[in-house]
Amino acid sequence: MSRIGRMPVPVPKGVEVSLAGRTLAVKGPKGRLSLELHPDMAVRQADGTLVVERPDDERLHRALHGMTRALIANMVTGVTAGFTKKLEIVGVGYTAEHKGTHLNLKLGFTHQISFIPPEGITITVPKPTQIEISGADRALVGEVAALVRGFKPPEPYKGKGIRYAGEYIEKKAGKTGKK
Repeated sequence: MSRIGRMPVPVPKGVEVSLAGRTLAVKGPKGRLSLELHPDMAVRQADGTLVVERPDDERLHRALHGMTRALIANMVTGVTAGFTKKLEIVGVGYTAEHKGTHLNLKLGFTHQISFIPPEGITITVPKPTQIEISGADRALVGEVAALVRGFKPPEPYKGKGIRYAGEYIEKKAGKTGKK
């Protein structure tokens, strides 16, 4: 059996889990998430935990077993603690500003980029060169962070652009002049 798949997912206090047909819904203090389960995967609730079961050891079922358990664990973590991605802006004059629901970015283009986050995502700007993206859905938080980073990915010569906090950019040597 899958090491990840066979571990039970603990359900903390204040989190409601409901299974209606093939849809698993998790509700907690940070929001509500739902997941459409694969027809071959079975989820049962026992002693304040969720257990994922598979019908046999077929290759597809082994893959789905661990993935389903990980998705459910991420849903439970998301509605209790939430997920956050931090981005850094590097470059002279490159700034971020949060106005209402919009994220305004000045990234050296002739125009300012205005980004409206999807529902369930919160964007904060603690400093003009830092962006924090948070929400209950781990995949959506990562997708929005990648989308914002994609407006100006870090370039390899000076490292200017938007990068994940702590991301290392390997720099290339520039041109050498004639002597």
